[in-house]
Amino acid sequence: MGHWEIFLLFLIIAFVYSSVGFGGGSSYLAVLAMYSLPYQEIRLTALICNVIVVVGGVYIYIKNKQINWKKVLPITLVSVPMAYLGAVLKISQETFFLILGITLIIAAILLWIKTETKNEEKIPQESKSAIVRNSFLGGGIGFLSGLVGIGGGIFLSPLLNLMKWDTPRKIAATSSVFILVNSVSGIFGQLSKLSVDMDYFRILSLCLAVLIGGQIGSRMSLKWNPLVIKRMTAVLVLVAGINVLMKYW
Repeated sequence: MGHWEIFLLFLIIAFVYSSVGFGGGSSYLAVLAMYSLPYQEIRLTALICNVIVVVGGVYIYIKNKQINWKKVLPITLVSVPMAYLGAVLKISQETFFLILGITLIIAAILLWIKTETKNEEKIPQESKSAIVRNSFLGGGIGFLSGLVGIGGGIFLSPLLNLMKWDTPRKIAATSSVFILVNSVSGIFGQLSKLSVDMDYFRILSLCLAVLIGGQIGSRMSLKWNPLVIKRMTAVLVLVAGINVLMKYW
């Protein structure tokens, strides 16, 4: 596998983010975007790594009953088919990197914003209009997720925080479920059009890296400030987005 340093970067990213309850999907995509790899490989690798890192977190959230399924389902039920549609949509490499660059820059801005969420444990039931709004929100982010190759949590979580949608823990749980189901849907979409240019050994190696890093990080539970991690990610994602636009636009 060429670019062995990517393996180390993925391991470190998974270690740091899993230690504070994050997945790190945007950082995987940002790192891959800096190398001249086949764009279909970039999308598939980022989605698989997302699943590996967040599946354990989703299990813990379900076990601790942190997921409000009545509020989560309207967002995810629409996002899943839209993520698949985005993944199977045929676009040129130039179009992909243009969308990716813009997406990363927007994501960096959302990550940098410090938001305040509701601290109350009791949140009023959502109205029918709110359910429709959440469905459209989930569908739009899901489509973009499948198109670019991310789970979508990097957009969903900041937006839900800005909307004061629920408590911080419930938003984190919702984002984890959203990332998992959209990543799986996107993977199925990618499998329908695999490219011969893909380096499957590299993909498996990077999956192993995030598995190792994620397992170590989740067990160490380091007391790092999540806001600092988010803003470090914002800088990395912003640099990657600008670099992609400069290279392909």
